[in-house]
Amino acid sequence: MKYPLGIQTFENIRTDGYLYVDKTALVYELVKGGKYYFLSRPRRFGKSLLIATLEAYFQGRRELFKGLAIEQLEKDWAQYPVLHLDLNAEKYTTSEALTTILNRHLKQWEKVYRASDDEKSVADRFTGIIRRAYEQTGQRVVILVDEYDKPLLQAFGNKELQDDYRATLKAFYGVEKTMDGYIQFAFFTGVTKFSKVSVFSDLNNLTDITMDRRYAEICGFTEQEIHARLDAEVEKLAEEQGLTREACYAQLREYYDGYHFHPSAAGVYNPYSLLNALDRREFGGYWFETGTPSFLVETMRHANFRLDDMSQQRVTANLLGSIDNFSNDPLPLLFQSGYLTISSYDPRFKKYTLRHPNREVAEGFTDYLVPYYAPAANRGSLYIENFIADVEGGQPEAFVGRLDMLFARGDYQIAGDAELYFQNVLYVIFTMMGFYTEVERHTTDGRMDMVIQTPDYVYIFEFKLDKSADEALQQIEDKQYAKPFEHDSRKLYKIGINFSTQTRRMDGWKIAE
Repeated sequence: MKYPLGIQTFENIRTDGYLYVDKTALVYELVKGGKYYFLSRPRRFGKSLLIATLEAYFQGRRELFKGLAIEQLEKDWAQYPVLHLDLNAEKYTTSEALTTILNRHLKQWEKVYRASDDEKSVADRFTGIIRRAYEQTGQRVVILVDEYDKPLLQAFGNKELQDDYRATLKAFYGVEKTMDGYIQFAFFTGVTKFSKVSVFSDLNNLTDITMDRRYAEICGFTEQEIHARLDAEVEKLAEEQGLTREACYAQLREYYDGYHFHPSAAGVYNPYSLLNALDRREFGGYWFETGTPSFLVETMRHANFRLDDMSQQRVTANLLGSIDNFSNDPLPLLFQSGYLTISSYDPRFKKYTLRHPNREVAEGFTDYLVPYYAPAANRGSLYIENFIADVEGGQPEAFVGRLDMLFARGDYQIAGDAELYFQNVLYVIFTMMGFYTEVERHTTDGRMDMVIQTPDYVYIFEFKLDKSADEALQQIEDKQYAKPFEHDSRKLYKIGINFSTQTRRMDGWKIAE
């Protein structure tokens, strides 16, 4: 099996014998059902391949679609002039960077459809190219834009540069509305969606299919598709890992499945991670090997975001659909970037609950947060595995002492509000431990309490703020937190910890058996 890892050209995949999971029935439905579309999907999710598939289709290259669903559906195979703008392969650090790449594409198109001395700005040149392409070919123009938001995201944190990019792109993309009569089809992809007051305000006729149930599976793989096309490859992975076929599927599901782009749609696997796992025949965090943008964490810190809110808040579709307000609420950015997905939907109030889609994302993202929220946890005796060794070895004093050292070495510059600081550091540490031990986290009145279970021990934690360790232990007794374990043969420890907002440290703890 030849996997198309790093290959995003539809022609190369089809002519060189690489795996292609047939999405062309959805492509046909898309092109016959509308004219202007926008699709947001996480990075490495197949957006560029979808754009390349649309390009080949509109170029009338029927030979590339032999044996695929669309071959039987399409009867005409007309050829259209295609303008394909890819904004992905560039670093946008100066105001000239965006203009440079736009000029590069415009010059390529002008070689085919001529240039005019009267057209000076990039928007005017784009207008002229569209008009002349139509006049020269007799066919309306197809416009495909891949990663439209890359300049805006790379300029995050630089308001002047982002405003400059926003103005340029707004004028450039707005051309399509004025040239509607010359356009057959237009499709935009990106990781995020900026709202109507932003780059698309002059192009307000886009149909956003990001959370459209009909197209929820247009990128990524469903389990049904994996069984149909990759079953033999899963068998090889299972053999290499010493797993049964069923256990291997279960582990693939745990690590790479779980993306939901509509509450009633099937879960979707991350295609990049899945194919890497099958190719290398081992499980790994492949999506995170390609990088995580630092602006995600900067956004959360700027907004004083409580990390446990990621899986507790209920949000509307309107909030998830736009990121113009992400400086105040990072949830839309986390959702659109693929770090969160739909967990459940309440139709009565039209509210979504979010969660991490799978273990690869949950583990990788939490690991990424450690140096930002608990920098000392990457040093010496404070490595996460040492905390795990303490709880697995029945050493609560060592565990709590290590936790105290962690806060003693905390970075006060990132601490901000003391209570939020304690909450987020504890979230990061206990979430990382939860990948290797059984950790249950509950929040009550803004406080965080924990139960950690190992094969031999149970630990019940109660945390207090500006009170006392005695009060924390007393609450464990009063609320009978240990009652579910009264017939359990494992040794049980009750641990009360108090934090001080003045010292930003633990200022007392007690342990009872």
